[in-house]
Amino acid sequence: MNLVIELTLFAVFVITVIGLGVYQGNKKKDDEESGSSGYFLAGRGLTWWLVGFSLIAANISTEQFVGMSGAAAGQIGLGIASYEWMAAITLVGVAFVFLPTLLKAGIFTIPEFLEYRFDPITRLAMAALTLAILVLVPASTVIFAGAKFISGYYEGTFLLGNLIACCWLIAVLAAAYVFIGGLKSCAWTDLVWGSALIIAGAFITYLAFTYLQNAAPEDLKSASSIPVSSQELAEANAFKRLSLLNAGSAAEGGKLHMVRPLDDPDIPWTALILGLWIPNFFYWGLNQYIMQRTLGSKSLAEGQIGIVFAAFLKLIIPFVVVIPGILAFNLFSEQLLNADGTYDYDGAFPILVRELVSDKVWISWFVLAALFGAIVSSLASMLNSASTVATIDLYQKVKPKATDKELIQVGRFFVVLFVIVAALTAPALANPNFGGVFTFIQEFQGFISPGVLAVFLFGLLSRKTPRFFGWLGIVTNAVLYALLKWVIGPFLCDQGWWYAEEIAFLDRMGICFLTIVGIGFLSTWLAPLAEPVKLPENQNIDLKLSGLAKWAGIGVILLTISLYILFW
Repeated sequence: MNLVIELTLFAVFVITVIGLGVYQGNKKKDDEESGSSGYFLAGRGLTWWLVGFSLIAANISTEQFVGMSGAAAGQIGLGIASYEWMAAITLVGVAFVFLPTLLKAGIFTIPEFLEYRFDPITRLAMAALTLAILVLVPASTVIFAGAKFISGYYEGTFLLGNLIACCWLIAVLAAAYVFIGGLKSCAWTDLVWGSALIIAGAFITYLAFTYLQNAAPEDLKSASSIPVSSQELAEANAFKRLSLLNAGSAAEGGKLHMVRPLDDPDIPWTALILGLWIPNFFYWGLNQYIMQRTLGSKSLAEGQIGIVFAAFLKLIIPFVVVIPGILAFNLFSEQLLNADGTYDYDGAFPILVRELVSDKVWISWFVLAALFGAIVSSLASMLNSASTVATIDLYQKVKPKATDKELIQVGRFFVVLFVIVAALTAPALANPNFGGVFTFIQEFQGFISPGVLAVFLFGLLSRKTPRFFGWLGIVTNAVLYALLKWVIGPFLCDQGWWYAEEIAFLDRMGICFLTIVGIGFLSTWLAPLAEPVKLPENQNIDLKLSGLAKWAGIGVILLTISLYILFW
């Protein structure tokens, strides 16, 4: 009976939110919202609260609740929170450095900006790499991790307990409202999903700490090599227990530090200096499926306030994602064990949810719906952005006179095509050699993020850098990253010429970025443009800066620094 109640409430909530998205996406107010701008950029009419919640909902998905929480349950611990807390500072930078230029240019896509600044080849290279990475890596991984979560929770239940069936359920629901309403549908559903997600995550954190407080000391698993007695645990409150069970330095197994050892294969402390900033600035400033929300802002001020609001929310995320992952290991380590004695860390959050809320039917439906919404929301955002890139950067280049109606039809065709490809690819990630979800996504972004970031910075800050540097930087990065991953890196490590057993992917990103920057300076010195490039200007948007966003951004930066000091 409980299962029927849970599934009924779950289905009603999900269908209602998707219905809201379809309704809002179909509302027509003027010609701007009825045309391609309405479908791909919500008619450039998103207010700050829609931008802010949409950024968070598009970002937070199984990549975090399965992958990041799993990384926290494993050896990385709280160190994985750098992706969230450094993102807060990154977002403030995007609001005041990237967004004004992009909105002023009136573009639909990031590759479109690169063509204006560099050349059509650069746009084509960026568009092709964006589609390949977006559809085959994040989209398929979000489907897989989401299906793993749902099928794991409903293990033994008809259809919902089947991994492949869940893959297609997620794919179909996400594609449905994107197909009908485009970005506007995504933004309105994101408003609900984003709010529900933070509430559900906070509730899971509360339940986990309550369980930790009431658990018998002998039932708790220490992650640290520093001994802790049952007496100490018995006398400690929940927060002290968390500290005792995860005490010590990272080398001793401690999980409550932001700084990792130099030889850490995932986040060495060197990555905090450069490597980690690269995927952060690329993701939040140049990643199409994130930036598409800000490109649809009603004005520059609305976009800036929305981005800074999202930056503040990013400071909260580790407390509802990362800390629960650490607690999952302390509380339910036996359930994480595989038959071969290894740990399935990506199962941390699903196990936490199953153990803590499965018997609370009037709450469990909401938690499950919020998490499911996060999955669908992120996938919908990726599909919308991938179809935008394919339509605007590829199809419209072939047919420049295509009508708005034709562009929308083509965009919908690409939504269907890409979701089928992603859904067919997703089950293959069940291979035991696949590894962790979060690391997989971040690592493969390295084929594009360092080069695009370097190229964009030169395009933004240097008006004399030659046009050929655009495609040269992007292609060189992809080749160099592949060589570092599969050829140069293993050779250097085998010879003992590197300080660790392998070159961490964040260090590979740093090497690639510095190399492309060097090529940029050399190109500018040897072949500067005779005349600075003039970018197009959108006269129909208010580009007045937001004073409120500026002071709020300073506050977010100070809060982030405080968190690093607290958990150093």
